[in-house]
Amino acid sequence: MKKVAVVILNWNGAAMLQRFLPSVVRCSEGRDVEVCVADNGSTDLSCRVVETEFPTVRLIRLSRNYGFAEGYNRAICQVEAEYVVLLNSDVEVTEGWLDPLMAYMETHPDAAACQPKLLSERQRDTFEYAGAAGGFIDRYGYPFCRGRLFDGVEKDEGQYDAEMSVFWASGAALFVRRRVYQEVGGLDARFFAHMEEIDLCWRMRHRGYDIVCVPQSVVYHVGAATLKKENPRKTYLNFRNNLLMLYKNLPSEELHRVLRVRACLDGLAALVFLLKGETDNFRAVWQARRDFRQMRSEYVAVRSDIQQHRIPGQTAGRSRFSLLWQCKVLRKKRFMDLPVVMK
Repeated sequence: MKKVAVVILNWNGAAMLQRFLPSVVRCSEGRDVEVCVADNGSTDLSCRVVETEFPTVRLIRLSRNYGFAEGYNRAICQVEAEYVVLLNSDVEVTEGWLDPLMAYMETHPDAAACQPKLLSERQRDTFEYAGAAGGFIDRYGYPFCRGRLFDGVEKDEGQYDAEMSVFWASGAALFVRRRVYQEVGGLDARFFAHMEEIDLCWRMRHRGYDIVCVPQSVVYHVGAATLKKENPRKTYLNFRNNLLMLYKNLPSEELHRVLRVRACLDGLAALVFLLKGETDNFRAVWQARRDFRQMRSEYVAVRSDIQQHRIPGQTAGRSRFSLLWQCKVLRKKRFMDLPVVMK
């Protein structure tokens, strides 16, 4: 059995594989590391590219596009390794990137997952939106990162180079214990994509595991390679999955109050889209809320199981403040300007 399996989920990304897989192969392959590409039913030349240009890379063929969440669940069932890295196909890794992550996990058995520092592949001195130097959520479920608040990203000046416990680690480069991944049920397949890694990390935290950013490891991420930020499909998935995540994971004493506030905030977000002329995104928000109400009954048993496994106090990183208030009203621009994030 290999020590680490680096698994890249691909869907019609032949060009991305040709561009970024060479760095993964060069900087990752070794006696205890296996590099895999799990193909989500691509119809382009992805599989041929892997087989002909990267013969040392293991190709896992999935029968159709299962989405990010179920695609990874199915791929991870087919690898045997103590640790698995969920790595986006648009990530350029650096020499020795696995070493700090492995060293941390080997010496901290209470940690379930960690992530490297994510910098932008386009602006290499700037943090990348999808994870930066580790993620958190505010009291109403809005995600943010060390180095990124809403759409504003900071330049990397070494200000977040300390290891730190975080609430969630980015799915763009998620180093996770395979045993714990399976213990908590993996990614939620019904999410399809977006918010699934935050939900996964929250469930791990419920059981007492730690999540950490190890910024001594550095990777560069393109980001938004599948769905652009303004895409209505992405808007829909982000709003719907965020509500499902809150319903699954919030303790009973907070659930109804938070969902009531979110109904108001989501309505405000929809109105902003409408005033900006983004009618597709306006409709996406309301469709997301409608589908959340319809799907909620499907999650009653799931929520019950999660709450039964919840260890009180295991929510470090879930902040008590409102991110909207801090950023939009008080005009905070940097992570370091926020109140203390650890609960």
